[in-house]
Amino acid sequence: MKHVLVLGAGQSAPYLIAQLLEDAEVHDWFITVADRDLDLAQRRLGGHPRGNAITLDATELSLLAAEVKKAQVVVNFLSPRLQHAVARTCVEHGKHMVSASYRDQRIREMDREARRQGSLLVNEVGLDPGIDHMSAMRMIHDVKARGHRVLKFASYGGGLPAPDSADNPLRYAITWNPRNVVMGGEGGAQYLIDGKIKIVPYHEVFHRSWRFEVPSVGLLEAYPNRDSISYRALYGLEDTDTMIRATLRYPGWSETWCQIVRLGLSNEHLRIPNLHRKTWAELVEMFIPRDIAGIHLEQRIATYLGISPTGTIIQNMRWLGLFDPTATDAPGETMADALVHLLRSKLVLGPNGRDMVILAHEMVTEDGTGARERVLSVMTHFGEPGGFTAMAKTVGLPAAIAVKLVLTEALPLSGSYIPTHPALYGPILGELESAGIRFEEKTNVVPEGSPLS
Repeated sequence: MKHVLVLGAGQSAPYLIAQLLEDAEVHDWFITVADRDLDLAQRRLGGHPRGNAITLDATELSLLAAEVKKAQVVVNFLSPRLQHAVARTCVEHGKHMVSASYRDQRIREMDREARRQGSLLVNEVGLDPGIDHMSAMRMIHDVKARGHRVLKFASYGGGLPAPDSADNPLRYAITWNPRNVVMGGEGGAQYLIDGKIKIVPYHEVFHRSWRFEVPSVGLLEAYPNRDSISYRALYGLEDTDTMIRATLRYPGWSETWCQIVRLGLSNEHLRIPNLHRKTWAELVEMFIPRDIAGIHLEQRIATYLGISPTGTIIQNMRWLGLFDPTATDAPGETMADALVHLLRSKLVLGPNGRDMVILAHEMVTEDGTGARERVLSVMTHFGEPGGFTAMAKTVGLPAAIAVKLVLTEALPLSGSYIPTHPALYGPILGELESAGIRFEEKTNVVPEGSPLS
């Protein structure tokens, strides 16, 4: 019997675990789910005879190693800060690892040792990163096989409430790690447009949004996401003139979140004494310069930020509860911790709500005659009211498929990878399409002389 160790039973894990248990019945596997919260791990398994829940703190490396040794494949759904330790443990014991988290340089550098040990480390096998890479590479390889050059490549992704469930003022709901939302854009962004590099500092990321229309959904807004330029080499598009990766939100999100960032509420470095006892109004007051006059907190914030005291941004902040005279009861020590706690409680799907994930690639290509085409490829997938979220499914299913490919010896690979290799993206995309997660493509001729961006 083959064993799979799942590290982490959080928000993105439910569908992964359900799919692995389903596969376990067919292939004679056993699934161990490890989390600090034993009750949560047990709930994810639902008493399934092919599963077992254990308590595990992955920072205790000896305990982690003891569990890794028992498994053939480790699925790492823990925090990114633990990725290196888990990957290192897997390589030391000749085990395989599948993860939805970004592959950092340290894991890249394990490639040679992993090959010697016969280990396969596959990172970025989720939604974004994950399905975005796989669908992009399939498009790019197809275009290049036809002898076309890619002039522009823009990739968009977002996890949102479905239009019929976007019922709060920010039109957003937390369906994944809220810390990733709080710290979104933290490192700034850079991208390439018409051959020129554009760099966006953190405090400007949400100022630099633009319109993006998604078929069957409507008008959304996009803002630049991290380092788009690094993806030129990753995707084999070194001669591309425009390369942009962007995050999607409903219109209005960026103008509010921009001011939350400017105010400093996403700070995760400065420790605030007795954070849980402070009221939200007291916390926000800390971020206003002492020379800003005014009787009311809202007025002083508006004056400091240079926004209307009666406008939409202040209304959204009020709805979030940032001006409330009630204790935060927030765990942690920083304002970012408090904001994570706040978003988790306020930005929730209703009991009959459903979420939606969107991935879109826009590509302009040129053939040998100079004729140009614009290709738009879009995947939109919806969650089930009261059931699995679209986020959990689209993050968990690619990872579960990768596990199956490893355990059934359908992957002739060892070393450190992300799913840009045809041996990975081909079968995974095929199974995703069978599960109803597919891209629709539309191609139009670009008139001569038309701008690309």
